[in-house]
Amino acid sequence: MASTCPNCGKKLHLWDIKAECSSCGVSIPNYNWEARLEEDNIKAEKQFAVFNRSLNRIAYSIYGTKLRIARLILTFLPAIGFILPWATLKSDAESFDLSIISFSGNKSLIDFFKSFFGDTSLYFTNMKFEEYSGALTLSFAGYILFVLSALLIVIAFFLNIIMCKKPKTKSTVVFDVLSIAASVASVVCFVMSGSLASEAVAFNFGDFAVLNGSASIGWGYFIALALLLVATGINIAVAKAPAKSDETLEEERVARVKAKEEEERNKEIEREKARLEAEKKQAEENERLVEEAKAKLAKSKKK
Repeated sequence: MASTCPNCGKKLHLWDIKAECSSCGVSIPNYNWEARLEEDNIKAEKQFAVFNRSLNRIAYSIYGTKLRIARLILTFLPAIGFILPWATLKSDAESFDLSIISFSGNKSLIDFFKSFFGDTSLYFTNMKFEEYSGALTLSFAGYILFVLSALLIVIAFFLNIIMCKKPKTKSTVVFDVLSIAASVASVVCFVMSGSLASEAVAFNFGDFAVLNGSASIGWGYFIALALLLVATGINIAVAKAPAKSDETLEEERVARVKAKEEEERNKEIEREKARLEAEKKQAEENERLVEEAKAKLAKSKKK
């Protein structure tokens, strides 16, 4: 409720519960309603314009140009790399693949997480025992960096939408590079864990036993790295490419809306023509039937 009367300026109190001002008698809720309605319309138009501008930017960022459509495809491709073996820790007991899943029967990221969250304290106890510098620590770091690399590339994808108001932003490139760096560190840690595993002869990878371990980089990492580099390259190309302004995008949107409305109008005209044509044909058919009936009647009377 207003603290003062909008017409005469009288101060209103809690007991002034009537709609009309006790001083000038004007209806406070309805005072100058036409001007307030116009203000609300202006505010609504501004909010609608902001909404349209955001939608324009999101659509343009995702598939606004052929280059951006290519980016959309090439940004998803690195996901394939994360199901390929980046490195392998082999042993006479359990063996491990640095991958989300393993096609060779080795333990994978999924098995690691099941084991880790099943008994987290066991991992940290064993890592503490080797003073956080042994085979378990490095292989553990390899899996964590592997997950970080995947997370960073996902963030890079969503930054295309989050940063849509800045079509030439390099933030996606930054996260792509960080993802590549994390992937390299992941493989390095995993391969180094194999060297330490061979020195230690035996150690416990959580609740898995590793005997006479050795590690090597996998063929899948080279494919994964190539896909990450391609995603980075396409993001660099998009950042350097010319970008349309909000005004241009809005003009194109309005033009598309008008074109669609014109198409609908033409379809409606065609439907109306078809309806009138059908009515005309039906009228002609009815007239023909009436004439035939009259002719038959006249013929029967002559008989």
